Amino acid sequence: MASIEKLPMLAEGYERLTADLKALREERPRIVDAIEEARAHGDLSENAEYHAAKERQGQVEATIADLEDKISRAQIIDPATLSGDKIIFGATVTLLDDDDKPVKYQIVGPYEADAKAGRISYNSPLGKALIGRKVDDEVEVTVPSGDKFFVVEKIEFI
Repeated sequence: MASIEKLPMLAEGYERLTADLKALREERPRIVDAIEEARAHGDLSENAEYHAAKERQGQVEATIADLEDKISRAQIIDPATLSGDKIIFGATVTLLDDDDKPVKYQIVGPYEADAKAGRISYNSPLGKALIGRKVDDEVEVTVPSGDKFFVVEKIEFI
């Protein structure tokens, strides 16, 4: 059963989901054509093309349903309209690590997260540890590589 809770996300994440949905919907007729072509080859019990096309159809339909659910529950948040002195969804945070090296992250939704691009999910271990913190707060987070310590240096809404 699908959840009815809202999914906070940035406009870019919403656009990416809708683009993925559009591409999958456009793939549907090609899959149907592949199934029909494979069906024309005769015996379906030993027809690898038919089974591959049916499997792809199942994957596409499941992904479409998942994307439609996420899009229907999307709550688009524009960080530029936010303000405050606490870390919340959409905030861009500059942290100082153990070596006083700055690291910068934006708090985003789980479907937009990409740590290499500086985007972490609000429900990741670090995201959870940061929500509600203020400048100069110390943050300790346990990650697979061990405990990490950070100090919040700056909070921006950009």
